[in-house]
Amino acid sequence: MQELISTRIAIAGVSSEVGKTTLLCELLQEFPGWEAIKMTRGHYRSCGKDPHACCVSHLLGDEPLIRSGFQQTYASGKDTGRYWDAGAANVHWVIVTDDQVERGVQLALERVKAPGVLIEGNSFLRFIDVDFTVVVAGDIPSKIKGSTRWAFQKLSALYVPAPNDLTNGPSEITKRLNIRFASLGPAQKVPTYAASDFPKLAALINRIHSSRTTANEYQSS
Repeated sequence: MQELISTRIAIAGVSSEVGKTTLLCELLQEFPGWEAIKMTRGHYRSCGKDPHACCVSHLLGDEPLIRSGFQQTYASGKDTGRYWDAGAANVHWVIVTDDQVERGVQLALERVKAPGVLIEGNSFLRFIDVDFTVVVAGDIPSKIKGSTRWAFQKLSALYVPAPNDLTNGPSEITKRLNIRFASLGPAQKVPTYAASDFPKLAALINRIHSSRTTANEYQSS
C-alpha cells in the first residue's frame, strides 16, 4: 500500500510582518483537523552581535530541533500559540540554522498525521514540493526578502490582505517580484486575492485538497 501524503500548503511572504500568520490561522479555521508547521531560522551570532540577541540562538545545535504538541509549542501571542487558538490539530515548531532547513522540514513533515498541513516560511520551498504556495504581500514592498526567491519559483497565488492594495492592479506586485528575481525568469500568471476574496482562496485550496484525496484513495485501493 502506498503511503498517503498530506496536502501541503505553503504560506510564504515577500517581507516580514505582512500577515502570513494571520492568513494561516484563517485557513486553519476553514480546515479543521489540519496541522501547522512554523519554520524559524536562527543564528549563533545574530548579525555578528551578542549570540543572545537571537531569540532562538540558545536552541540551536548540530541537528534541527523539532518541537511538537501543545505542551512544547503553545505560547500565548506567539505564532505557534495562534495556530492552536485557530484550531490546529497539532503544531510543529522547526528551529534550524540555514544549513539545517531541508532536514528540519523533512523531519517535521514526517510527524504530520492530518490530511493537510499549512507551513509558514519561505526557505523550505527550496527543498520540498508542495501542492499550493500562497505568497502574502501586504503592500507593494520596498524591500523583498531574499528567501522569497524560493516561493517565487513555486508561486500559485498572491494574497494581499489590505483592501486597498489592489487599486492599481495585482500586476504591480508581480512586476516588482519579476524585477527582483529576474534571473529566475518571469513569474507565471497567477491569481491574486484581496482579503475580501478569502472565501475564493479557501475554496480553491479545498478543491486542490479534494483532488489529492481522491488520487490518494485511488492509489491505495
